[in-house]
Amino acid sequence: MARIKNIELPKDKALFIGLTAIYGIGQSTAKKICKAVNIDPEMKVRDVTNEQENILRGEVDKYLVEGELRREVQMNIKNKMEIGSYQGIRHKKGLPVHGQSTRSNAKTRKGKGKVVANKKKATK
Repeated sequence: MARIKNIELPKDKALFIGLTAIYGIGQSTAKKICKAVNIDPEMKVRDVTNEQENILRGEVDKYLVEGELRREVQMNIKNKMEIGSYQGIRHKKGLPVHGQSTRSNAKTRKGKGKVVANKKKATK
């Protein structure tokens, strides 16, 4: 039962895949971590010993992950909103930030469609 940064790693997966359960660690970073501590990245998480787990914990501490990374990302977004940059304005309005089309897509970001009332045609 490997537990790193208060995240329970999935025990039936390869170590480098299990490390990706930690926010901020992808596959390439996980392989770098395994290489730095000389642990086979293909071994299963359940086969990791306590000593290896402690070494992994120390190596993961060198990276910005989980709460610290989430906090930094939120602060970056907040800063963009405060200075009124294009991306900050898009965040405020709840629209896609990276140039995606909004005419027919972006339902996830925009939410459920808002009904626009029709004007009644004048009758003669």
